[in-house]
Amino acid sequence: MKQKLILLLSLSLSISLFSQENIQSFSLQEAINFALQNNRTAKNAARDIEAAKKQKWETTATGLPQINAEIGYQNWLKQQVSLIPAEFFGGNPGEFAEVTFGTKQSVNATATLSQKIFDGSYLVGLQSAKVFLEISKNAKIKTDLEVRKAVINAYGNVLLAEESVAIIEKNKAILEKNLSDLSKIFENGLEEEESVEQLQITLSGVNSTLQNTTRLKTLAYQMLNITLGLDVNSTTVLTDSLESLTVQNISLELVDSSLNLDNSIDYQIAENDKKAKELLLKLEKSKALPTLNAFINGGYNAFGDNFEFTSKDQKWFGSSLFGVNMNIPIFSSLGRSAATQRAKINLEKAQDDLVETEQKLQLQTAAAKSDYQFAISDYDNKKQNLNLAERIEKKNQTKFFEGIASSFDLRQAQTQLYTAQQEFLQAMLDVINKKAALETILNTINN
Repeated sequence: MKQKLILLLSLSLSISLFSQENIQSFSLQEAINFALQNNRTAKNAARDIEAAKKQKWETTATGLPQINAEIGYQNWLKQQVSLIPAEFFGGNPGEFAEVTFGTKQSVNATATLSQKIFDGSYLVGLQSAKVFLEISKNAKIKTDLEVRKAVINAYGNVLLAEESVAIIEKNKAILEKNLSDLSKIFENGLEEEESVEQLQITLSGVNSTLQNTTRLKTLAYQMLNITLGLDVNSTTVLTDSLESLTVQNISLELVDSSLNLDNSIDYQIAENDKKAKELLLKLEKSKALPTLNAFINGGYNAFGDNFEFTSKDQKWFGSSLFGVNMNIPIFSSLGRSAATQRAKINLEKAQDDLVETEQKLQLQTAAAKSDYQFAISDYDNKKQNLNLAERIEKKNQTKFFEGIASSFDLRQAQTQLYTAQQEFLQAMLDVINKKAALETILNTINN
């Protein structure tokens, strides 16, 4: 019996420890750092950089010495017949003799060393590989910025849901007490039934809102888990509060900061796209240049009517060849010219896109600053409105139970309070999210 008890205690302790290990707690900054390492999109962006590095070397290697080997075996199932004048062998003039040349079987082994000497396309390819690597790095930075913003939004949505549930539960508790007190007064004949019904309607609406908000809270946690790179059903605990984050994210200095195009990742991406189009134009032009390649090879051949190539008595005949090839493009029926013109058009489009990106970034920055400033002022306004709504509701509740105010007045004050509570929570979330949006555009993130 004692052993069973010890076993049960050990099992319970193990389950408890296992459950604790599965619970992860995050501050907002910890959540951002975790997501940058574990978010699936961020990890794929990092893999793209590694792939770009491999592609860069792959392009470089095409211009370095290449060695290839070839081994061949041939067996004539029926050898070719050649006709030669019979008089070569003492025959009659005008007649032909049927002969076969060579052996029935042969083996050859050859190794070839080749090297590019000049190829304009190769030189452009090296430059393109470097630009492609820069594009992949820019994409990683862009992805990290978007992941950071997504984590902030998801983290804030969870806090909003938590705060909403807590406030609604508090409102529900107050309503249930008011309804209980009012029901007793009604039973004593000192209040009308309509007053009780008004509170019942309000309580019913609060219960419905609570159920919906609770469901949304579950979804908010699941969305945060996916953004962090966790399993969707992981247990996650948030250590920051909505109010503390709001206070931390009120920074008017950020509004005064200006857009630095060299620091803007969107501008860098557009600039790299222009560089890529310039290289494509150079590539098309380079196709009109000659290409020069050299090679040297060496090999052995063996012949026989039977398969005896593995015999030590088999004779092998060596050979070697060195050569240089030059390919000179002369006429392509204007195909190269059309390709060059097309590349030039694409470059002009990329140049216009770069200018448009700059102007869009200026506009987005101004809009993001405006949204952020409004979020801060709206937060202060909603905070004052909430204080007023709380006082109004409290006064109406006192007046109602003193018989001065009607149940309709009380319900209207309660509804106004509930609206003010949700608006205040949303205003806090807007401050956090609007700052994140502005930081993403400016790329001025303080970790």
